[in-house]
Amino acid sequence: MRRLIELSRFAVAVPAVTSIIASFVLMAIGVWEVVMTIVHLLDSSVSVKLTVVAILTSVDTFLLATVLLVIGYGLYELFVDSEVTLPQWLQIRSLDDLKTKLIGVTVAILGVVFLGALVDRKDANSVMLIGVGVGAVVLGLAAFTFASKRKDEGK
Repeated sequence: MRRLIELSRFAVAVPAVTSIIASFVLMAIGVWEVVMTIVHLLDSSVSVKLTVVAILTSVDTFLLATVLLVIGYGLYELFVDSEVTLPQWLQIRSLDDLKTKLIGVTVAILGVVFLGALVDRKDANSVMLIGVGVGAVVLGLAAFTFASKRKDEGK
């Protein structure tokens, strides 16, 4: 029974590899979106505003792909093979490391989403509401990270 439990950690390899594959798919979609935006910009008289929104959407896709890549690498490194060769900044030694990296990328995605809303919307009230919502989530994530670090330092 103990051996079965020890081997069960390898089950995490499936979602880890799937997450990495999904990341590559999203990166390809993001590249396609950027290329098509450039083609449309050169091909016709597309407004700069629409081009900026399209590029920001692509950046959002790239950031989401990065989240999936970090999740895939993190799960693989934590559960399957801790000796996998990754850059120092991407090495994950605990679930807290993975959580911290995901919070950082989530904040970046929220910033891009807000910037897209800022460029795309005409109504100042809707931009303000989106900004307040994004700010509240960022503050919540910051408080969560701060509380987690304080708890870890207290041990």
